[in-house]
Amino acid sequence: MKLSARSTALYSACFAGALLLSACGKNDSSANNPPAGASTAAAPATTAAPPPASTAAAPAKPATAAAPASTAAAPASTTPAAPTANAAAPAPAAAPAAAPAADTAFKVSSVTLGDAVNADHKVGKAKTSFASNVKTIYASVVTEGNTDGATLSAKWSFLEGKGELVNNISQHLDGASVTAFKVQNPNTWPEGKYKVEISLDGKLVDSKDFEIKKR
Repeated sequence: MKLSARSTALYSACFAGALLLSACGKNDSSANNPPAGASTAAAPATTAAPPPASTAAAPAKPATAAAPASTAAAPASTTPAAPTANAAAPAPAAAPAAAPAADTAFKVSSVTLGDAVNADHKVGKAKTSFASNVKTIYASVVTEGNTDGATLSAKWSFLEGKGELVNNISQHLDGASVTAFKVQNPNTWPEGKYKVEISLDGKLVDSKDFEIKKR
């Protein structure tokens, strides 16, 4: 009554314009010619004319040319600046997130009620209401994950009145499977509300309510 199936990311050089400053000096001078002496009856005295003043001006001292301004700009420093003490260190690259671990815990994944199952122990048409004259009611329980051994149980109860126990069935499992639990009544079922509770290793994991009506 079981079928196993397992699932398992980166110069500018500025030239100063040479400014050549020069001064041209001009020195003007005039020669003074004295007037000729007047002649007298007495033996003429000879008047010596003063020597002519020099008419050539002393050449002006040439102006000294200003030294040309330096035209070569200091080359930019190619040495990288040392990092300052307050420079923050680059943050390390974040590590890729780890993939979530696969859930391999053994568990009940679904419970379905019906009045018939197929060869895989699965209910073809799910129901929560049954006719009072139906002979068999099934609870198809699907489990998944890994186990070294587990006990799956189905407890059927009639909830009317005192909550009468109809049946309690257990099945040992060695792994993932589909288990079909059933209750049968060759006679007519009492009308009212019922419940099936599914437990795994004694712990309640799921339950389904259903109803039986007269048809």
